[in-house]
Amino acid sequence: MAVSIDDIKKLKELTGVGLTDAKTALVEADGDFDKALEAMRKKGLTKAEKKADREALEGVIDSYVHGGRIGVLVEVNCETDFVARTDNFKEFAHMIALQVASMSPIYVSEADIPAEELERVRQEALASDALKGKPADIADKIVEGQVKKHFADKVLLNQSYIMDDSKTVADFLKETIAKTGENVVVRRFKRIELGVND
Repeated sequence: MAVSIDDIKKLKELTGVGLTDAKTALVEADGDFDKALEAMRKKGLTKAEKKADREALEGVIDSYVHGGRIGVLVEVNCETDFVARTDNFKEFAHMIALQVASMSPIYVSEADIPAEELERVRQEALASDALKGKPADIADKIVEGQVKKHFADKVLLNQSYIMDDSKTVADFLKETIAKTGENVVVRRFKRIELGVND
């Protein structure tokens, strides 16, 4: 099946793969661009997950100030200085700064939540009237669901991405890993709001 060069270029641009891989994906999808894009994303995200163990010590610190009232600093790391200087990587870091300014997360990932804070929220959920009379296994699932819900907006990677709410910030991060071909890590952030003590 013949596929258009414009579709090949567009797929290459969106996924960060080579022209040959983009063409192959389109041929395998019988010219269906969306189907090819989905296949390439899955392939790229699988590769991205394998890269997550590699050390990322290069990167950038990006800042964003909104109306002189909210300021954000973020540190985003990658493996090489070469990738750190690319527009794609810098744009990713800046979008993370915008996300932090807009959505006020407290933690980068679930691993950053202190154990005592997790336990406090779990105990509050256990004391809920909604659990009375429920079997232990169902009560445990309800508690876990409530804990997850409590932290959903507080964890940056779990938040809906502000530019596309069909994906999370973690999905956006995996796409960036697939595009750059390197491990990318949101290391830390600091959000300051005028008149608000943290």
